[in-house]
Amino acid sequence: MAATIPGVGLSCSTKLSQIISLSSSSRSSRCSVKMTVSVEEKKKSFSLKKSEEAFKVAQELMPGGVNSPVRAFKSVGGQPIIFDAVKGSHMWDIDGNEYIDYVGSWGPAIIGHADDEVLAALAETMKKGTSFGAPCLLENVLAEMVISAVPSIEMVRFVNSGTEACMGVLRLARAFTRRQKIIKFEGCYHGHADPFLVKAGSGVATLGLPDSPGVPKGAAFDTLTAPYNDILAVKDLFETHKGEIAAIILEPVVGNSGFITPNPDFLNGIREITKENDALLIFDEVMTGFRLAYGGAQEYFGMTPDLTTLGKIIGGGLPVGAYGGRRDIMEMVAPAGPMYQAGTLSGNPLAMTAGIHTLKRLKEPGTYEYLDKITGELVQGIVDAGKKAGHAICGGHIRGMFGYFFTEGPVFCFDDAKKSDTAKFARFYRGMLEEGVYFAPSQFEAGFTSLAHSSEDIQQTIAAAERVLKQI
Repeated sequence: MAATIPGVGLSCSTKLSQIISLSSSSRSSRCSVKMTVSVEEKKKSFSLKKSEEAFKVAQELMPGGVNSPVRAFKSVGGQPIIFDAVKGSHMWDIDGNEYIDYVGSWGPAIIGHADDEVLAALAETMKKGTSFGAPCLLENVLAEMVISAVPSIEMVRFVNSGTEACMGVLRLARAFTRRQKIIKFEGCYHGHADPFLVKAGSGVATLGLPDSPGVPKGAAFDTLTAPYNDILAVKDLFETHKGEIAAIILEPVVGNSGFITPNPDFLNGIREITKENDALLIFDEVMTGFRLAYGGAQEYFGMTPDLTTLGKIIGGGLPVGAYGGRRDIMEMVAPAGPMYQAGTLSGNPLAMTAGIHTLKRLKEPGTYEYLDKITGELVQGIVDAGKKAGHAICGGHIRGMFGYFFTEGPVFCFDDAKKSDTAKFARFYRGMLEEGVYFAPSQFEAGFTSLAHSSEDIQQTIAAAERVLKQI
């Protein structure tokens, strides 16, 4: 027997429909009634029963029950959460539990979830249609904003995801230099395209071993790897492969091994090396773009790469990506040049609208100072609480991006990050969920704050961390 999903008009199984119906009821009640609940009452009422039921159904429908692996909670254990609604700095699951959110849809929600101005602009745009499959004026508007903001970008191509942006920029770098090999850094993630799924193991750091079944050895053969922050390893690769390396690609601040910042001379060092060897420098700013500064990490560090990838924030929560850089390089992209890349939904009016209104908000005075203030207070509060409770812990932040590790530190690369006590992180993570705080479900993912986070959010989070860190 089938039932109809409210507000969608499609049928689903009766069991799933019952879960959705109960979720809708809890959402309505929380919108109309606000009550003060003590910490103990909140923890006693914490239940994920509906999430459990929905996830069981999802596992029969989708691989692992999810559409992106980290959502399955494999690294932290316990029940994955099925969410129902977001607003500002908060999220609600289908059981009615409320959380202060530090994932922000993995970065895009820098002005807060479901921002009223962005939603209103999207509603107006939708009246004209959701996708044209043809040029629209909004593409010009967002392109001009991106070009004026990001130091390295003179021309830009919009795509639909960070993975797609990195695929395009890699092909472009190879086409422009007429070379095949690239250098990436261990622990840096550039999407799931075959050339980027490469493991850097001890003794086989330059052999290009695929990290995933299904990746041909040939696809990874020209991907060289080095430890992040190790400039000597980069010099050795250029010496070994003279005249063969097209580009270096890196996250200027690593967000996919946890939060790892570059050593003072590292970025300058690789910029010099690429210039000396006629290779290109690519900053993957899918995470850091418009988050560390309005002009991204390259503005923050005063370092201009040749090419840049963007995503997340420039779509304001809708699927988007982009790559851009020097005009002479970008003019190789079809139809201006011979390097082919295309996309059905690229530059669609909804993503452009959300991006335009998000970037407008970020240009307002005091934006990045506020992000820096609240994020600094959050990280310092968690680290202090951890040390007071006797844990090995370290952490850091830049503006609205942060991370912490259950190790003494310091953490300069992925090998350092792997020294973290991941079992302890898992216990901390699950404890914080019960306290109503949602962090990324992995020790090796960065966290994000937003303009919607209040001082009260930060203080509640620190107080919750103090309680949990005493217990684990």
